[in-house]
Amino acid sequence: MELSFTQQDILMALGIFMLRVVNQSLDTLRVVMMLRGRKLETWILGFIETVIFVVALGSVISGLDNVLNIIGYSAGFATGTTVGMWVEDRLAIGFINLRIVSPKRGTAMVQHLREAGYGVTEIPARGKDGMVSLLNLSVRRKEVDQVQALVESVDSTAFITSEETRPLRRGFWG
Repeated sequence: MELSFTQQDILMALGIFMLRVVNQSLDTLRVVMMLRGRKLETWILGFIETVIFVVALGSVISGLDNVLNIIGYSAGFATGTTVGMWVEDRLAIGFINLRIVSPKRGTAMVQHLREAGYGVTEIPARGKDGMVSLLNLSVRRKEVDQVQALVESVDSTAFITSEETRPLRRGFWG
């Protein structure tokens, strides 16, 4: 069986691929906005995403005889998901709650973090090998790398965890 594709077949498949990359990237961002409670952005992204989806799917269905359309659609979905993750990571929308466990340098770390403008809650705690400082702070996602570098400069043995957070009321956000 010999496959032969015209230039128009290839361009159509590339167009479907690009539509799906944009569509799926928007889908990834829409889900992030939804999880962050951003209603207007979720609605706008959902609307645009659906228009693109209908056009892309319609192009595939009207050209099912061209296997490149199906490949372009599938590859666009997979690529779009990855591109959406990359874009979302660069935008760094939202907040992160960081928990830092420092076995020896907790007080010095609190001082450095506060001098850098971060609100920190320090809690004395008992770890596996004795007393530790448990530090809790919430920061914008864009600031996580800065905080991590500051923590490591003070205590390279500190244990850091993070989780997504949504501010509800009050607090210090620098």
